[in-house]
Amino acid sequence: MELQRILSYIFFLLFLLTISGESVWGNEENQGMKTVNCQKSSGFRPTKLFVFGDSYADTGNNPKSLASSWKTPYGLTFPGKPAGRYSDGRVLTDYLARFMGIKSPLPYQWRKYAPTKLRSGVNFAYGGTGVFDTGNFQPNMSTQIGFLEGLIEESVYAKWDLKSALALVTVSGNDYAAYTSSGGSDQGLPTFITSVVNQISINLKRIHDIGIRRVVVGGLQPLGCLPQITVSSSYNQCNDTQNLAVNFHNQLLQQVVETLNNNTNSSAFLILDLFSSFNTVLKNKGEFTGSLRFDTPLKPCCVATTSESNCGSLDENGKQLYTVCSKPEGTFFWDTVHPTQAGWRAVYLTLRSSLNQIYY
Repeated sequence: MELQRILSYIFFLLFLLTISGESVWGNEENQGMKTVNCQKSSGFRPTKLFVFGDSYADTGNNPKSLASSWKTPYGLTFPGKPAGRYSDGRVLTDYLARFMGIKSPLPYQWRKYAPTKLRSGVNFAYGGTGVFDTGNFQPNMSTQIGFLEGLIEESVYAKWDLKSALALVTVSGNDYAAYTSSGGSDQGLPTFITSVVNQISINLKRIHDIGIRRVVVGGLQPLGCLPQITVSSSYNQCNDTQNLAVNFHNQLLQQVVETLNNNTNSSAFLILDLFSSFNTVLKNKGEFTGSLRFDTPLKPCCVATTSESNCGSLDENGKQLYTVCSKPEGTFFWDTVHPTQAGWRAVYLTLRSSLNQIYY
């Protein structure tokens, strides 16, 4: 009965993929920034970056008392100690800021301690969050957008500041993890995916309506390739069923972005194609990017030593309940969910040539 239910679910997703005209793995020859209804406009050079989302973009917002990102060995590569990033070093936000030629925006929770550093924008992303509440008691995306509105009301930013700003939005699967952990059914998943993407659409429009000229939203990465899933195959094989669901999410996202661009008669909304870029790096083991080879790309660098522990866990005597690989720079994944700095760099390099579309 369980097999029959899974097969029915797969056939449903395959049907959706067929009618959309998309392949299951996406168009990897054209990975990067997907744009819809792109019309050139001249002279846009963003000098500020506002970030909304989760741990793929968070650079230090989650509370130190709760988040693994503030525990050793996180931050091992950069800055050499835990600094609130869910990696051994830099994450997606840092690489996008580097591409723009600005400093990585200050995490929102530190704004009062360094008010003079807000000129590059603000990072409102909180690890573990989603477009809906995910149960981690941190601000979801709607609340994060409200934080920016609050700064505008406080005159920290003026309307003209926003016209020279770019927004990055990441939605990396926490809503779906919360759906599964709360007993959500396979049959109800397509409807829930639709509700998640519809909320993303509402959030994107709200960000743009505030006055931010261009909004970049990340497509969902291949969740079936995360180490928390591939551990069941000894880190040798992705779960294609989960990636079919991811593809459905990304197709719906493509549709809502097209609608938003049509409604604004512009190309204000862009999709950062993380699905194809992750797959390209994982399948090529990073070789084409000029990075060190990722010999076992699905295996994480930081691995828990017990079923109850995670990367960064200690026992009651302070003994480490995890191991760390000798070369994080040769590993794509840092822990069971997040890329290493080298992994993010490889993803960035696959996207870099298409990032210029931000300026049109």
